[in-house]
Amino acid sequence: MKKLNSKRQQKTLAAIALIMSSAVSFSCVATDSLHRVVENGAKDYLVSQLADNTADTNIDVDMVKIDDRINIPECPEGYQYHTSEEALRQSYISVRVSCQNNDWYLFTSGQVSRTKDIVVTYGAVSPGTVLTSSNLKMASVDIKRLRYTTFTNIETLVGARMKRRATNGQAIQANMLCFVCKGDRITISAEVGKMKVKTAGIAQQDGVVGDNIQVLNASSKKTVIARVASVEKVVIQL
Repeated sequence: MKKLNSKRQQKTLAAIALIMSSAVSFSCVATDSLHRVVENGAKDYLVSQLADNTADTNIDVDMVKIDDRINIPECPEGYQYHTSEEALRQSYISVRVSCQNNDWYLFTSGQVSRTKDIVVTYGAVSPGTVLTSSNLKMASVDIKRLRYTTFTNIETLVGARMKRRATNGQAIQANMLCFVCKGDRITISAEVGKMKVKTAGIAQQDGVVGDNIQVLNASSKKTVIARVASVEKVVIQL
């Protein structure tokens, strides 16, 4: 009879141990879940805040993992996130997370990378090379590496000429090339209302699309200011 009672006690203790183990396991899962909820919420918050100022920039946010030892309470009304305008311009952004239901809060942070899809060289390119679709490609580049105007469409660069040497994968920037180069024979287009008059000319300066440069009218021998419209073409607004 004692042996039987002993066996029952062992089974009871085993059942209690299993229940306690399950409770601890559930508690750990719940805690871990809240950590991930806060991390994901902070990431979504940063992405939404940064999106307003990133017209053609790709944003990627890598959140710092919250220490599992930190206690995070449940927040039925939803966690609140806040950071400053100044912080949003940095690479590492601190975010304050809080809950209106209590006085709890913590700070977490995320590393932000900002990239832009731009045209880069495909292979090394020498000075004087005329750009084609075969020596250009698209790539995602960290905007901190960009110092001058870049280009986002390969077709807009076809026919432009390189002014300096570029290595493979180097960003094509406005100061590296000319659509109209000094000494080029060009077409000058003068627009008067709906009328267009064309004449030949010679470029007196280098220029990319949108630049105003000096050009020599081959007929009148006068130097005028014209806007670079495309490869070997400038426009005068009269």
